[in-house]
Amino acid sequence: MTSTQPPSILTRPDGATIAYHALEGKTPGVIFCGGFKSDMTGTKALALEAYCRETGRAFVRFDYFGHGGSSGAFEDGTIGRWTDDAVAVIDEVAEGPQVVVGSSMGGWIMLLAALARPLRVAGLVGIAPAPDFTDDLMWDAFPPEIRATLERDGVYHEPSQYSDEPYTITMTLIEEGRRHLLLGQPIAVTCPVRILHGMNDPDVPWRHSLKLIDALQSEDVTVTYVKSGDHRLSEPGDILRLTTTVDALCRDLATA
Repeated sequence: MTSTQPPSILTRPDGATIAYHALEGKTPGVIFCGGFKSDMTGTKALALEAYCRETGRAFVRFDYFGHGGSSGAFEDGTIGRWTDDAVAVIDEVAEGPQVVVGSSMGGWIMLLAALARPLRVAGLVGIAPAPDFTDDLMWDAFPPEIRATLERDGVYHEPSQYSDEPYTITMTLIEEGRRHLLLGQPIAVTCPVRILHGMNDPDVPWRHSLKLIDALQSEDVTVTYVKSGDHRLSEPGDILRLTTTVDALCRDLATA
């Protein structure tokens, strides 16, 4: 059973608000970081909440700036802004050590949060993690005409297979994202990392996770590739795999 209560609100220093749902429980707690233009009502977020409720584990799901129930316009968001939101949740909502679960863009956010709060982030679980996607999977993949549109207009509306509304891609998102690129150098994350990635993922190719493995300094990294898996990994078998992975990592950390 998931929460039917309205979300709690965390107010940022600039007046912006982050909507979130939190469960109290044992540690390590679990925090879910969603993907690009996804909100905290998605299948994986709610499944993790149900798992944590059943096992008595602390859990937080939240919406980034410009997403879901949080304030702000989506097109005004950046990787840095959304990372700041995740760090604020760690600092002001969660208590004790945390396992941060990041889906797609959330996989980039979780890594940046772990770098910012190494003493609080005890483990990471990435679902098709997409660090550096604004350069590697957007800018570098865009044909010249789309790059020209971005440079001229500052914005490009990309059709989405997941929504009737296109994704709004801004030049600010691309340029600001370059301040947070990780894959070109060692990533000073030393906590345990678990990665789940579908090999039929059309958005974040499964080989992108190999780049991440090579860059991570942690020696405790395991990857599960799902041959038939898509980008979302939200089928029942995928959800079971996710909750099992999170449960095993939390148990390992609790007894370490």
